[in-house]
Amino acid sequence: MLSDVTQTTELSAEGTSASVPPRRPRLHRAWFVAAVTFVTIIGAAAFASLPGLLIEPLHTEFDWSRGTIGFAVSVNLALYGLTAPFAAALMDRFGIRRVVAVALTVIAAGSVLTVWMTASWQLVLYWGVLVGLGSGSMALAFAATVTNRWFVARRGLVTGVLTAAGASGQLVFLPLLSWLVENHGWRPAAVTVSLAALAVVPFVWLLLRDHPADVGLPAYGAEEFTAKPAPVTGAARRAVTVLVSAARTGPFWLLAGAFAICGASTNGLVKTHFVPAAHDHGMPITAAASLLAVIGVFDVVGTIASGWFTDRFEARRLLAVYYALRGVSLLFLPMLLAPSVHPPMLFFIIFYGLDWVATVPPTIALCREHYGEDSAIVFGWVLASHQVGAAIIAFAGGLARDVFGSYDVVWYAAGALCAAAALMSLVIRRKPAVPAPAVAG
Repeated sequence: MLSDVTQTTELSAEGTSASVPPRRPRLHRAWFVAAVTFVTIIGAAAFASLPGLLIEPLHTEFDWSRGTIGFAVSVNLALYGLTAPFAAALMDRFGIRRVVAVALTVIAAGSVLTVWMTASWQLVLYWGVLVGLGSGSMALAFAATVTNRWFVARRGLVTGVLTAAGASGQLVFLPLLSWLVENHGWRPAAVTVSLAALAVVPFVWLLLRDHPADVGLPAYGAEEFTAKPAPVTGAARRAVTVLVSAARTGPFWLLAGAFAICGASTNGLVKTHFVPAAHDHGMPITAAASLLAVIGVFDVVGTIASGWFTDRFEARRLLAVYYALRGVSLLFLPMLLAPSVHPPMLFFIIFYGLDWVATVPPTIALCREHYGEDSAIVFGWVLASHQVGAAIIAFAGGLARDVFGSYDVVWYAAGALCAAAALMSLVIRRKPAVPAPAVAG
């Protein structure tokens, strides 16, 4: 008999699930999907490394104000966030790999078109709109969707690893991009970003799968096989409906408000303005960019550790600690900027790096706790607030530099906002546990 061969009907990547799942492999397919997702996010992270490196070259070549350049970055960051909840719903409708492959192609197009721009509105269109829309579809909602579909156990750890992928991409690309900008100009750097995004598309199309049922397996850690759900139509309507429902609850506004401050104090401020701020104090661009890359190293450690902590400790208390520590570090930063790298600055980089996106795993866990099956879309809207906060500070930071001649006031304001985010996190109430049904004796 062919007992080992006739376990199930083979499933296609886009097909429906068989009625009888195959025997579970020693290494669950979910880990391969997580690995492909990790590589995809690393490849797409190149676009996130470039904005802070473009401010000075574009200001010098085109004589555009830092506020104008910051506005283009703010459009990018805002669309990154506002696209995320619709992207999560589109993944439910069309599948993860289709949405991600198209998003990477849009990113590549937007980045390469900047090579031929001659006016600031083109920067807003290409880098702000196109790259913003593409990157929003590659946002953390992607990681949340993969985690929710493929994992039941180890969700916190996997979330931390996938979140850290963005920092790993920053680590890989930032030193290279800064070297290109300083030695060959910003255009080769923009082309490199485009090529990096395109290079990942084949991996996504050939190796990524939308659901465990596509390969006839239960999710990792699940006891029972679950059939692949039918495609969900009305993606935009569903995203808005979920928002309306979540907006009636207090935890949503607390999570969204705290995460807006998270975005303001990371992507909007440090990722966008740290390099020009350090350059104002005489530090070479390559040295400042290398410090950001070091933040990426410790961000990987901090985010994975945060995922591990999230599996074991109360998420809202973790958030409060993370925001409080970040706020303290930002208050000290203006005193540490200098022409050269010294030990106190290295301590800040390590300390801040460990906290960079450590907030993501507990935020996703709280969304999952309060909003269940809709948690990926709810997190998409929470991420939208993160990016709106980042967009405001990206623009305000450049404007403050034009008006005051330094970034000091922005660092202090961000530190104070982090203290407010810590308090908001503590106010989130725990969702009461549903009692198990009584068993008749």
